[in-house]
Amino acid sequence: MTISDMNGDAESSTLSLDDGDIHVCQDGPRDAPALLLIHGSASSARSWDALVPLLTRSHRVIRIDLLGHGRSAKPDDRSYAAPDQGRRAGVALDRLGVEHALVVGHSSGGVVATALAEQRPDLVTALALINTGPSLDAFIAPETAAIGPSQWPLTDEQIRRFASTGFSRTGYRIPQELLDEVRGMTYHTLTTTMRATSEYLQQRTLPDRLTALGKPLMVIFGEDDRRWRSSSAADYRTVPGAKVELLPGLGHSPILEDPPRTATLLLAFTAIHAARAY
Repeated sequence: MTISDMNGDAESSTLSLDDGDIHVCQDGPRDAPALLLIHGSASSARSWDALVPLLTRSHRVIRIDLLGHGRSAKPDDRSYAAPDQGRRAGVALDRLGVEHALVVGHSSGGVVATALAEQRPDLVTALALINTGPSLDAFIAPETAAIGPSQWPLTDEQIRRFASTGFSRTGYRIPQELLDEVRGMTYHTLTTTMRATSEYLQQRTLPDRLTALGKPLMVIFGEDDRRWRSSSAADYRTVPGAKVELLPGLGHSPILEDPPRTATLLLAFTAIHAARAY
């Protein structure tokens, strides 16, 4: 592990895995229950920045940049399939000495979280999925044309158009640092990671996978999501004991559009299951 930055309880490091370096952020007391946050496609650990301070009083908050994103490596010759991303997340927790963790995934990060739980049921104590589509039937096809390799790298305006369906709250403006994270990706990593989500959902729906896992589950969905039909959140009710919450006035990214409301729901859920995350 190479420590690149440390400030109080905040720590940034790079873990050298067999198939690429993974950037990790840690916040909060190290002896608190571990809470792993997994971002979605074309995003990074920074998408959780506004939410983290609301979670650190009661949790050791761990964020990773999935391979191909943020400050992690972006090789063209590695797999970006959801099971491989989940495996890397598990290895990262092992390297950090984490034996049990509550895992939260936003959008396609929820797919990676599910893949991690499938591989490492010993490690994952409970799951929270935020605006993660349960199946491809729930996907809302974009109205804009697909991005081609000739357009890469994108301008700020092109990225804003590409990312616009990720937000619905009136007056919300995408932070510049998140635009920079998209620009920092390669065309290959952007398209391959997005395709990996579709492939995983084609094989089996998330409610089916989660029912088989038997883990405590919370699903949070912005009611005005423009990428996944928010009504599809009801599909998760087939998972025994699942708790499903809809957030009116918010879109695909409640973690950015309204961090306090999102944190309140997460903390209520984690308070019940945190004792198992030591």
